[in-house]
Amino acid sequence: MNALAATNRNFQRAARILGLDSKLEKSLLIPFREIKVECTIPKDDGTLVSYVGFRIQHDNARGPMKGGIRYHPEVDPDEVNALAQLMTWKTAVADIPYGGAKGGIGCNPRDLSISELERLTRVFTQKIHDLIGVQRDVPAPDMGTNAQTMAWILDEYSKFHGHSPAVVTGKPIDLGGSLGREAATGLGVVFATEALFAEYGKSVADHTFVIQGFGNVGTWAAKSIYERGGKVIAISDISGAIKNTNGIDIPALLKYKDEGNGTLKDFPGAEVMDPNELLVHECDVLIPCALGGVLNRENASDVKAKFIIEAANHPTDPEADEILSKKGVIILPDIYANAGGVTVSYFEWVQNIQGFMWDEEKVNHELKKYMTRSFQDIKAMCKIHNCGLRMGAFTLGVNRVARATLLRGWEA
Repeated sequence: MNALAATNRNFQRAARILGLDSKLEKSLLIPFREIKVECTIPKDDGTLVSYVGFRIQHDNARGPMKGGIRYHPEVDPDEVNALAQLMTWKTAVADIPYGGAKGGIGCNPRDLSISELERLTRVFTQKIHDLIGVQRDVPAPDMGTNAQTMAWILDEYSKFHGHSPAVVTGKPIDLGGSLGREAATGLGVVFATEALFAEYGKSVADHTFVIQGFGNVGTWAAKSIYERGGKVIAISDISGAIKNTNGIDIPALLKYKDEGNGTLKDFPGAEVMDPNELLVHECDVLIPCALGGVLNRENASDVKAKFIIEAANHPTDPEADEILSKKGVIILPDIYANAGGVTVSYFEWVQNIQGFMWDEEKVNHELKKYMTRSFQDIKAMCKIHNCGLRMGAFTLGVNRVARATLLRGWEA
């Protein structure tokens, strides 16, 4: 099942539980606006090349739309639609005043020089500048884009609208980016895990962890787990997987990685393992931080973890969800677990609007407060509707958006 079908299915289940009016349900599902633009640029050798860029703006009932821009050869409108919709529910679960959006350009950023990427980003911004904005739609980095991409968008947008640092988040610190933004998603995952464990009177230090994906989210999550006394016993990335039953020395692994000594599997403090066995490795907590759909009907029954923390978007497909739930595995859903990134993006936007920047301690303190409060809100919905954490999160998000839509007078 693809991401859009799975997201729609979860939404429809939540709508049924909440008893939403069918007309309102349909209205909430249809995106507010879909934008598709042609971006033609001269390459460094003088030849012209065209790409298709788009932005799906899903909902703005609770505030400006918010979501990443990805540069990827297989930017698929269906997937982007699903991710835009997920952002609507995610921002509502985190209780930040945003709606959802997502966008991208169908290109391979590895095949483009820095100057070609800059030209492409500027042309894309020129085409959509009147449809994004501080109070309208606030983009952020995603797959294949970064702080530099946001700096170009900010500069190009400001040519039309005056200095507007709050038009994008995930910017370089020098241009009004927030301290703590880089660590936010990974740290948010750990704050979410702590909130879950508090229900059982446990802490991070009482558990063993397996992390799939050692990019930005995986590295910050591993670092935070290690600092709290948790044992990360296996990790994988695109190059392979490693394990150490006594716990991997995360600071040593990060130092090894930063020094560019080789791939993850060459790290001397652990032994190589089959990446396919990582997801079913013996552990207390499994944290998928990479791609969607990695837990499916083929491997779900072999998962040995007691808890799954969804740091990636849509890592568990619905069939796996049912198998794991029957086994009694507790799954902390993606629309809550990985909301740390968008929460600190919101803090960045607030700081830009105020023209007053926070220190990192304040950012992390506020992030913990938001993640802890959201978990309590989800648990309250689980109690009211007698459902699991995923439906608790979806009913919470959908209910907040539905209420805002009705209050605004959606039939007018």
